Parts: sequence; structure tokens; C-alpha cells
Amino acid sequence: MTDALLDAHLVADRGTFHLDVPLRIAAGEVVALLGPNGAGKTTALRALAGLHPLTDGHVTLAGADLDRPRRRVRTPTERRPVGVVFQDYLLFPHLSARDNVAFGLRRHGLDRRAARRTALDWLDRVGLAEHAHRRPRQLSGGQAQRVALARALAVTPSLLLLDEPLAALDARTRLDTRAELHRHLAAHPGATLLVTHDPLDALVLADRLVIVEDGRVVQEGDAATVTARPRTDYVARLVGLNLHRGKADGHVVRVADDLALTVAERLDGDAFVAFRPAAVALHPDRPAGSPRNTWPARVSGVQRHGDNLRVQLDGPIVVAADVTPAAAAQLRLAPGQPVWAAVKAAETHAYPASG
Repeated sequence: MTDALLDAHLVADRGTFHLDVPLRIAAGEVVALLGPNGAGKTTALRALAGLHPLTDGHVTLAGADLDRPRRRVRTPTERRPVGVVFQDYLLFPHLSARDNVAFGLRRHGLDRRAARRTALDWLDRVGLAEHAHRRPRQLSGGQAQRVALARALAVTPSLLLLDEPLAALDARTRLDTRAELHRHLAAHPGATLLVTHDPLDALVLADRLVIVEDGRVVQEGDAATVTARPRTDYVARLVGLNLHRGKADGHVVRVADDLALTVAERLDGDAFVAFRPAAVALHPDRPAGSPRNTWPARVSGVQRHGDNLRVQLDGPIVVAADVTPAAAAQLRLAPGQPVWAAVKAAETHAYPASG
């Protein structure tokens, strides 16, 4: 990406944790930073906001260095052209919605009257003009989120940072607010970084996904690329797939010492094999004939999963299988029970582990 508005290499330490994340975002682009708890998402966001010091690397925004430790460059948080929406919004409890939005504008030098006029305009854009005089405690969770977003956008930031912006909302409010947020992000001319652990938020709101684990980028790309070819167990679980790494020889990938899977693609060398839990069929005895991929397994857990049951299986490989309640009752599935698992070659997707 040659036209990145944000060009950053975030190298930072937090105790024994080490973050090393390159990040580039174009003008008008929304990038979601995804990862498990403790992966470094919040540290990355705080580093961009100037709330956590870099030990190395750089943060360059619109061609200007905000951070570059080797040159002793460090721009204070309040002087960065960055807007932040925190997970709990951090609205000032003693200020009205209008004055919360106006606060950043006043800090940027606008007089009170102009700041309040601009704040009212932004509250109107997010559908809260009639709530301008309400304090945060008088607002719903979704309304507070929109005030926080208006406050962040009102200062026309070159970079907008969103830290789990929908996490505090109930399911119904989250649905409506996600759609509203999508509309405002599409209109934002700057770069946007969305930090989230929710794959749905990322897939709906972001143009590109960057996945971090243990302080490193493990995969990035658009949603279609990442969901079609996950490269770690975390990413596979995120998109709802079983993922196994092995050695390919033609249409066969050996994924364990005593298990080789037949796949539709022809490959050689290190490879991943992915398949949906719904593609895994369970049998009380070894099935005869049809599927070429069968192996003995043992039930390690059964949980409700939508209208079906998600069955966790141990064996030569650890697998999740989705079965109907009727099938589970017929098989009398319970932890510790032996079963046979089967997956058709046509239901698998194999791809190189490198590149």
C-alpha cells in the first residue's frame, strides 16, 4: 500500500510482553485489529494514541512523524490529529452531550460558541440533536456510544481509533448501532482502526482484517481471503472452521502420524486442511464405502450451538462436529463415548502453509 495515510511500526513493551506490529492504513480505509485476549490489540491502540510509549519503530500520520524513538520524536496525546472512542466511552459525567462533543473542539482552539455550534451539528448527524442537554447518565448505551463517536469525529481526525466500540451494548442495540457506525465510518475521510474481538463487527465494519497473536501479525487481508484460508487455530475458530496442518503429497495430506486426509486439491509440501464442523459426520461404527476420510474419535464435550449441537472430538486430531439434536440422541453422545468421524474429500479445502 503506497498511499497509506497511517504508516506505523509499533514496537513496545508492557512488562514481559513484547509488541511488534507493522500497520498501514489508507485514507478512507477501515482496518480491524483482531486477536485473542492478551494479543496486544489494546497496547497497539494506546501506542497510536500516544498513551503508551514505543521502544522502537515509528508512527507516521499524513507524512508527519508522531513517534520515532530513535530520533527522540514523541508527540503528546493532546497534539495528535487522532480521535479515540474507548470501550466505556469515557464521557465526562458532569457535561451535557453537547459539551462533551464540544470539549475536543475547545481544546483545538475554537471559541465556546463555535464549538457548541459544531457540536450540535455533529449530534444532529448521529441522530441525537434532541438529547443535546442530557448528561451521560440520562443516555442509553447506544446513545452514549454515538456521543463518543461524535466527539471523536468532530475534531476531523486524520486517524480514528475505536476500542471495542460495541462491546458494552446489548444484542438489539448492538445491531442498530453497528449499522449506524458503518454509515459514519464510510463517510470518514481519514484512516480508521477498529480494535475488536468480535468477528461480526470486523466483517461488517472493516475493509481489511489484521490478526495479531502474542504481539505479532499472524495474518492479514480482506475478509474473503482470511475466512477462506485461515492460517492459525485462532483464525480458524474465529471463522468457524476446523484447521489442521500437515504434509501434502498429491491429493493426500498427512495431518497426524496415523491419519492422512484425502483432499480435492493437489498439493506438495506443508499444507493446511480446513473443513466446516457441519461437514463432519459421526457414526457409531466405522462407515463402509462412501467417505474416504474416516478415523476413530472420542467425544470430549457437547454444547448447544444454534439449532444444533457442537460436539468436540479427541483422537488423532481435535475436531468440532455439528450434529442435529435428533442425531445426537440416536448416537447417545456423551463425553468419553467412542465414535467414528468422517469427512468427504469434496468438503475439505487444502492450501499451502507458506505464503
